[in-house]
Amino acid sequence: MLTVRAMVLSVVVLLAVVLLLPTVRAVVTQQAELRELRSELSEQQEQKAELETELARWDDRSYVIEQARSRLSFVMPGDKVWRTLDADSVEQEEPEAGPVEPSPGASEEAADPWYTSVWDSIRIAGGD
Repeated sequence: MLTVRAMVLSVVVLLAVVLLLPTVRAVVTQQAELRELRSELSEQQEQKAELETELARWDDRSYVIEQARSRLSFVMPGDKVWRTLDADSVEQEEPEAGPVEPSPGASEEAADPWYTSVWDSIRIAGGD
């Protein structure tokens, strides 16, 4: 049966649980937040170290020159530059129909068809 002592003890335990539950919940929540903040801090410290390493690279003159060449397409004096074009990106112009004019450097003697000059070069090479 229920005695007065058991009833008082159960009321005290219930009162302790009601009073301590919000405090315990706050402590657990704060510990979780603290763990999250510590992991975030370590990530930011790693990022800071990476950025400091990147910043230190820019003190090296050869790195700066290499970056200027690759990112900005800078060329040093005396370098020969070759730029290749992607065949897919170049638009082909369709030639217009009509008579073909000789190139500006062509002589007037080149009025003969092309195959006659090829045949002549073959004859000369063959010794005929």
